[in-house]
Order: sequence, then C-alpha cells, then structure tokens
Amino acid sequence: MMNNINIKRNLFLYMLFSALFFYSCVPTQNTIREENKVMPENYKKESLDTINSAKLNWKEFFSDTKLVALIEDALANNQELNIILQKIASANNEIQIRKGEYLPFVKVYASSEIEKVGEFTRNGAVEKNLKIHEDEEFPEPLTDFSVGISASWELDIWKKLRNGKKVAILEYLSTIEGKNFMVTNIVSEIASSYYELLALDNQLAIIDQNLEIQQNALKMVKLQKEAARVTQLAVRRFEAEVLKNQSSRLEVRQSIVETENKINFLLGRFPQTIDRNSNDFIEKPILNIHTGIPSQLLANRPDIKQTEYELAASKLNVSVAKANFYPSIGIKAGVGLQAFKPQFLTNTPESLVYSLVGDVVGPLINRNAIKAAYKNANNRQLQAVFEYEKAILNGYIEVANELSNINNLKESYRLKEEQVKALTESIDLSLQLFKSARAEYTEVLFVQREALDSKIEIVETKKNQFLANVKIYHALGGGWN
Repeated sequence: MMNNINIKRNLFLYMLFSALFFYSCVPTQNTIREENKVMPENYKKESLDTINSAKLNWKEFFSDTKLVALIEDALANNQELNIILQKIASANNEIQIRKGEYLPFVKVYASSEIEKVGEFTRNGAVEKNLKIHEDEEFPEPLTDFSVGISASWELDIWKKLRNGKKVAILEYLSTIEGKNFMVTNIVSEIASSYYELLALDNQLAIIDQNLEIQQNALKMVKLQKEAARVTQLAVRRFEAEVLKNQSSRLEVRQSIVETENKINFLLGRFPQTIDRNSNDFIEKPILNIHTGIPSQLLANRPDIKQTEYELAASKLNVSVAKANFYPSIGIKAGVGLQAFKPQFLTNTPESLVYSLVGDVVGPLINRNAIKAAYKNANNRQLQAVFEYEKAILNGYIEVANELSNINNLKESYRLKEEQVKALTESIDLSLQLFKSARAEYTEVLFVQREALDSKIEIVETKKNQFLANVKIYHALGGGWN
C-alpha cells in the first residue's frame, strides 16, 4: 500500500516539475493592443436625439408594397444568402467539434487475433515449454480474444481546448453577423435598383412626351417650309432632334432591361418583368430619417459587430498559440477481458486486464515553428484591432456623407422644380412666337432640349433622394432586424 502511495506521489511530482520546466521556456506575450472605441458624441450639426431609424424593420421603413414583396422573395431565394447560411451551419458544427476535444474519449473495443511464431524465436521457445495445465499445452497457432473499454483524456490545465471552443463560438457569432450584413446589403441593393427602375420608367415617359411635342413641332416646321417661311435646314434640324430622342429612348429601354435583370438575379430567378407602379414616382414622399447618436452604430451595424467578434476570437487565439509551448498532460485507462480461447474470457481474475497511464508531452525540438505560430497569432490580433477600428470609422463617415447628401439633394430638388416649371412654360411660349415669326426655330429647339433635360434631371434628383435614404438606412445598420 505504501509503495502505491509513493509511486503516485513521485508521478505527480514528475508531472509538476515537467510543467514548470516547460513554463519557464515560454516567451513573454506581447501586450495586446486595445481597440479604440471612442466615438464622437454626435454627427456634425445634428442633435443628440437617440431616436434611430435603423431600429425600424425594413417592412416599416419601405412603404411600397411591391418593393416589400420583392425583398421578401430575395431573402427567401437569394443564392449568396443561402451560401452564407451553410457557412453558419458549418460554424455551429465546429463548436461541437471543439467541445468534444476537451471531454474524455471513451471507446468500446472487441478484437480477435491469430498468430504463429517460429519455434526458434524467443516467443516460440517460451511457448514451447509452457503449459496451461499439466495435461494441456499452449495452442499453436496462438489465438487471442479481447473485449473491453478504453478511455483517454487530455487535462486542459492551460485552457487551450476550452479557449479553442470559445474561439469557435465567437467565429459562429461572427458568421451570424456576416449573414445579417448580407441581409442589409440585399435589402439596400434591391431598394436602390427598384427606385432606379421607377426613375427609368419616368424618364422614358418624359422622352415619349417630348417626342410627341417634337413631332408636332416638326409637322409645323414642314408646313412653314412649304409656305417658304423657313428653309430645309430648319426641317433637318428638327428631324435630327427627333432622331436623337428616339435613340435616347432605346438607351433608356436597355437600362430598364438591365436593372430588371439585376433585381431578378438578387431574387434568384430568371429574367422576367418586375411588378412596379411608376406613375406617382415624383409625388412619392421622402421619409424623414432619424440618425440617433454615433455610439449606436456599435450595436446596430452588423459589420462592426462582426469585426468585434473576430477581434475577441483573435485575442483568444493568442492564448491558444501560447498554450502550445506548455506540455500536454494526458491520462489513458482501460479495462477488459483477454484470453486465447473465448471460453476463458469469463474466467476472472485470470482473464482480467486493466491499465492506467499518465504522460506529459512537451515541445523540445523545432520550437521555432511554435514560436512562428505564436507571432502570427499576435499579428492577426493586431490586424483584427485595425479592422475593427476601420469598420467604426467607415460607418461614421458613411452616415456623415449621406446626411450632407440628403440636405443638398433636398435644396437641389426645390431649385429644379422651379427650373422645370419655367422651361415647360417656355415651350408653349416659344412655339407661339415661332408661329408668329417672332422667334427663330433654333430658339424652339433649344427650349425643347433644355426642358427635356431639366425634366430628366429632376427625376434623377428624386431618384437620388430615395437612394440617399436607402444608403443612410444601410449606413445606420438598418435592414437586418
């Protein structure tokens, strides 16, 4: 009994001495650089109101029912989103893998074996002179049957395995935020493309209206030419203007096809007409945006939260890499039955076998590879800090840019409304003056061209207002919840 106690004590002291020896050889960890989370108190010239439009569900943010239906289809069928869902499932499986690594491995085994050794070998010579009983010799060839349970367990005293599991959990959470960021991008892309499509429809309608005016003007000029009041030059100039707008009409129609197919691609379907209502595009109200305060970006934007999880995982990976310098302490045990004949397996204690092994294994040669892995973990941690800070800075700047854009577009739209009103009135006025020979045909052409351009520009400005709202909703972190 005393001998067993001494053996266990000596084994414990040996493991402790080995652990201390290896611990003394571990390089000192570099100080982990802490990330900078300081954010400005508010956006430039904005109040400290914490009401934030990013909290709105995208179904509440977008009032157009046809747009809402398109987004719903995309979130169900988009291929890129389905791909990232599979990555999330893989990350979840990785957690189970890492969890299993620090739990004991228990196995059940059963085996049978037959062996024939030469008589002039050491084993053969021994077996030749052995007998089971006085009247029974060892069988030749020798068979062996065994059944039992074995277990192995690595003691995670350095928390390498548990930290590895935490890393897997953080990476899983990171993929969740990656999926959320993908959702915000899809919502933003579909909404932007939808408003572009509405704008193109309105531009096409404006070109058609202008073509009708120009064709009527062309008829009038031809009549004027027959009356010898204008030359063939005027007729050809009006014809050229009609042809120019007919060409522009084809370009807009092509843009409509491409924009529709962009939406179809995001919806994961083959080309087809996009259901939409473009008639009231100019009259559609622009939703007022509440930006909240900059610190809310840390909670609202999935890309910032994703980099935050990646940063936390990189810090733990440094600890995992450092633990590779320490010895691994393992325990192996087994108990079972073994005999050269199956009928002897139940004869105990003669057929009983058991084992208990404890070992300490640590790196000795080629430690440079472990050092290099440790340095890489430190470098990746610093890289993750910079990625996190970059995501915060990028988010703030995106919001600030779109706030300025929204304000400028609002004033620009007001001015263009007045321009369109003035030029629309000028078309009728120029035609009347031309009929009475008080204006040149070139003045009519210039007025019609300017009026067309101004109408297309106001549609473009209205589109940009909608796009700016979509962009700031995306920049604030809306669209995924």
